[in-house]
Amino acid sequence: MPVTTAASQQPATAAETDPQTLGWMQGFPPPPDKTITFHDGSFRSFPELRWAWSNIRQLVPTVNVWRGAGPASVLPREDHDIGASASVTMDGRPMTFARMIEETYADGIAVLHRGKLIYERYLGALKPHKPHIAMSVTKSFTGTLAGILVAEGKIDPQAPVTDYVPELKTSAFGDARVHEAMDMTTGLEYTEVYTDKNSGVFGLRRANGMAPIEPGYAGPTNIFDFLCAQKKQGEHGKAFAYKTVNSDVLAGARAE
Repeated sequence: MPVTTAASQQPATAAETDPQTLGWMQGFPPPPDKTITFHDGSFRSFPELRWAWSNIRQLVPTVNVWRGAGPASVLPREDHDIGASASVTMDGRPMTFARMIEETYADGIAVLHRGKLIYERYLGALKPHKPHIAMSVTKSFTGTLAGILVAEGKIDPQAPVTDYVPELKTSAFGDARVHEAMDMTTGLEYTEVYTDKNSGVFGLRRANGMAPIEPGYAGPTNIFDFLCAQKKQGEHGKAFAYKTVNSDVLAGARAE
């Protein structure tokens, strides 16, 4: 439910929902009305998520992704204050870059131009040294890696998904091709409607550890079982539909 100010009944601003200002998770232990937890689902509520997305490792298990044996690359800096850069929103409102950051409740932003870091800001609970949850940005990494493997001849985009993940044979992906998972054109009963509690994405959240398991829940509780349980609806390759499970299947493909 959106947070509103009492006087205007307008959505609360970024400043009004700043986790530091509101005192979320401060002190040991933090006061009960300032505590954000995984099990009660408060970490997904607004404005609590403005703290949670910058502290997700305190709420759910995570792992580091190894960067390799080489040293980290240092980005050269050439600072420019682009906050006053002007644009126009889709509904015709004049907008500056700095105002856009406020209106989107951004936790942080980094702008690179021609290989140089020109603008970097951290807001709310985010700090330069802290990892921030990446959400569906990870789909870009998965797709890029899949594209590299295709170019190297290690994955055949025309091959059945089951050539790489045979365990999906009896699922909706049993007769899908790799490129259909890459393009999100599989025909699935699964839906991804974030405002519908009956949508498949809520089962996905329970399976991938991003939602608590309620008492009496009998569905899959890990991502592998969830993917194997997906049912087909319609035909593969006919239409695009944004469905995270496609990227999950793609990430599970084993290149031989």
